[in-house]
Amino acid sequence: MSFLSTLVLDFTVALGLMLGGSLVGAVGALLTHHPPMYTMVRLADQLKIWALVAALGGSMDTLKEIADGVFGWKLSPVVKQFSFLMAAFLGSQTGYLLIKWLAYGYEEG
Repeated sequence: MSFLSTLVLDFTVALGLMLGGSLVGAVGALLTHHPPMYTMVRLADQLKIWALVAALGGSMDTLKEIADGVFGWKLSPVVKQFSFLMAAFLGSQTGYLLIKWLAYGYEEG
């Protein structure tokens, strides 16, 4: 798989995990008579790190690649892994912001 397609895949997987987990969790909250919007935002906040880790396919491989690159003075794998990490982070953060926007609307400030 190419570098760019892996970046896009990491971003969209993290985004999908955030949106799907939060929205389905809100349905569960609605079925159990809990406030769905509050639950959705709370779940989105809790799912951010897990979406990032799941999008990367397990953080240990990423950390191992970074460590091998740093200690072996090979910067190309380190830059690639940090790029994948940033793509997954941006996907999870985008999902979180979309959930907050959906729950609370646009607020200035």
